[in-house]
Amino acid sequence: MKLYIVGFGAGDPDGMTLAAHKALSESELIVGYTTYIGLIRELFPDKEFISTGMREERKRVRIALENAERRTTALVCSGDPELYGMAAPAYELAAEYPLAEIVVVAGVSAAFSGGALLGSPLTNDLAVISLSDLLTPAERIEKRLRCAAEGDLVTVLYNPASRTRPDHLKRACDIFLEYRPAETVCGIARNIGREGQTSLVMTLAELRGYPADMFTTVFIGNSETQLINGKMVTPRGYGNG
Repeated sequence: MKLYIVGFGAGDPDGMTLAAHKALSESELIVGYTTYIGLIRELFPDKEFISTGMREERKRVRIALENAERRTTALVCSGDPELYGMAAPAYELAAEYPLAEIVVVAGVSAAFSGGALLGSPLTNDLAVISLSDLLTPAERIEKRLRCAAEGDLVTVLYNPASRTRPDHLKRACDIFLEYRPAETVCGIARNIGREGQTSLVMTLAELRGYPADMFTTVFIGNSETQLINGKMVTPRGYGNG
């Protein structure tokens, strides 16, 4: 049987792809993180759901794989399942469940849905970095930030702050300020596709003091990013044709 690994976007039904909706409609069981199940439960009232809490990712994957050996199952993620999602752990454990056929269904990540709110900040080369050091050593995160800053990449930051690490975004901005001017165009998108959605364009200096949280996605422009009619825009360089 199939195990669909489904990225459903930010949670707004309008942001779910047709392929994601089709996969969830075909599934008898939908497995996911408790918060994510809450976002989609009303869209599929006839389905069976199993949810688990934070830091129970591998448990969720095993539940989904076990069920997928006998019935069509979906394992859901917000955004895209390949970007900080559940696709990789499902493949890592798949050998133990040979009857489950994995099918990854792409979704719209916060990087792109948030970028659309801000304008068009991601039109050229970019980097996506999580500031959470739960799974990645802080030293490695800092090295990646420094490489992105030095390489003049537009950079999207996930998990910029939490109660236990309130200064991570400030430290990231300090690294970028070594390579980019304080007036570099930046932005944030918060609660993307959900109640209370907001987006703000600001300078890198202003971003350093912004009170971000886990619902915030951060965008740091490169040397070419501009403020155009209040929007954050990174030109592609198509010329005047």
